[in-house]
Parts: sequence; C-alpha cells; structure tokens
Amino acid sequence: MTTTTATGPSGATTAAGTARERRPLTKRGSRRALIVGLLALPLLVYGLFMLYPLGRVIMLSFYQWDGLGTGTWVGLSNYATTFTDGRLVGAFIHALVLIVFYAVIPLAIGLVLATLLTRSEVRGIGFFRTVVFLPQVIAMVVLAIAWRRVYAPDGLLNHVLSAIGLDSVTRAWLGDFSTALPAVGLIGTWVSTGLVTVLLMSGIAGIPKDLYEAATLDGAGWWRRFRHITIPGVRAEILVCLTLTVINALKTFDLVYVTTSGGPGTSTTVPSYEVYNQAFRLGSVGTASSLAVVLTLVIFVINLTINLLGEKDQ
Repeated sequence: MTTTTATGPSGATTAAGTARERRPLTKRGSRRALIVGLLALPLLVYGLFMLYPLGRVIMLSFYQWDGLGTGTWVGLSNYATTFTDGRLVGAFIHALVLIVFYAVIPLAIGLVLATLLTRSEVRGIGFFRTVVFLPQVIAMVVLAIAWRRVYAPDGLLNHVLSAIGLDSVTRAWLGDFSTALPAVGLIGTWVSTGLVTVLLMSGIAGIPKDLYEAATLDGAGWWRRFRHITIPGVRAEILVCLTLTVINALKTFDLVYVTTSGGPGTSTTVPSYEVYNQAFRLGSVGTASSLAVVLTLVIFVINLTINLLGEKDQ
C-alpha cells in the first residue's frame, strides 16, 4: 500500500517563507567567512614578520648572549645596564637633541617655505618645490658621504669661511667634540625640511582663499593671517610631520654610521647605532635587545603624546 502526502497552498507558502529566511543567514555567514579568509593571510604575514621578531627581541633582552653560543638567563640585568651605563644613556640624550634638528627646526622653516611657495605666484615655482623635496629621493648614505666632504677640514664649508675672513672659525666639524652632534643634526634638518614643506603645502593648498581675503580686508597683516588661519588650517599636517620626523630622529642610524661612527669619542652615539655596536661589535646581543625594546617604547610614548596633544587642541 502506497502512502502519499499532499501539500496544500498554505504548506507551500510556509516552505517558501522558510527558504527566504534561510538565504540571508546563509549569505551573511558566507560573507563573514570570506572576510575572515581575506584577513587571515595579512594577519599571518604581519605576525610572522612583525610580531614574532619583536617577541624574539624581547625574549633575548632577558639573556646574556654573544650571538654564537648558548644564552644565559640574566632577568632584568640588561635593562639595568641600559639605564645606568653612561654611554647608553648619553645615546638617548643625543637622540633627544636630534629631535630639535629633525623635527622642530624643519617644522618652523617648513611653515614659512610652504606658505611662500603655496601663496606666491612666482614663475618656476614648480622647480623650487622639486628642489626643496630633492633630499628625500636621495639615499641617506649618499647624502652622508657628500656632507662629510662638506664638513672636512679641506671641505667646502671651511673654504667659504676662509674666503670671508673667518679662518679662526674653521675646524674639523665632525671631529670636534663641541660641533660634531650639531653638524650631524643640521644634515637631518636639511633632509627633513623638504618632507615637512611638501606635506604642509598640501595642507595650505586646501585652506579657502576667501579666509585670507576676508582677513586682509579686516586689516590683518601677514603674521596674523599666518597665526590665525594658516597654522590652525594645517594642524593635522603638523601632527603628521612631527610624527614622521620624531621617528626619524630617534631611529637614525645610517647618517651617524657614515659620518662619525658615533665619534669623536661617544659625542654622536644614538640608540640605533648603539644597538648595532652592542650586538655586532661588542658581542652583547642581550644588551642590544634591551636597548632596542626601550627605544621602541620611547618612540611609541613620544608619538602617542604628540597625537594626544593634537587631538586635545582640536
């Protein structure tokens, strides 16, 4: 005996409604799976090439290791050395001094240059913009070699000083304890000014000209327009400039390595150079790792402070 089941109109309607309810859920689940799949590979790559090396450095900072044999657990001893060794502490002080040359001075110069290059209608202004940005497209090693020749005892700077009657001022600029660090810092100023100027120019170009025209009609001079219109209008760009230049100042290595190698004495040592020096010259990988961890934290804290202060002023 065969049994048949008949489905009426109401049953068909119910089945169709259930199918429509399941389709969105199925599509939503497929979309989530697709998003997870697309994110999995970048996160895996990020973890392998960023998080794992960082974790490895943190682990090595608790060991005394020469890079060849077996490491010995020393706990926080390497961090104690980082905060008490005069050479390493001096390296951080030098890096803070370089922030003035890499960030503060270029920002002041860049604001003036960006204002002039953006608002002026001089012929060939595009050429001047290119020249200002040129140091950014040349390798730092090449720039360091060129500037080392400029600062040499028989270099261009001393020749110019002698030509204008300032022979008493001439010296080996990179070999003098009192001038080596400022000389290196001025190279950083020259390099950073182009980047800062271009970033600020993009911000100033977005400020409506009507604001300047209205301020001029109200009798505002150049300084008042600059202070009350230009600077507030490029606050976001200023934060970006400070963030980039401060990071460059704190992690600079190639410039110091090529020009002075930390000398004379230890007058131009910086944290990044000391990481290299401790790990590959002195064979103290643990101290180098602790120094790298502290440097990373300093960079993070300083830039977080810059951004929090910027958000507070907005």
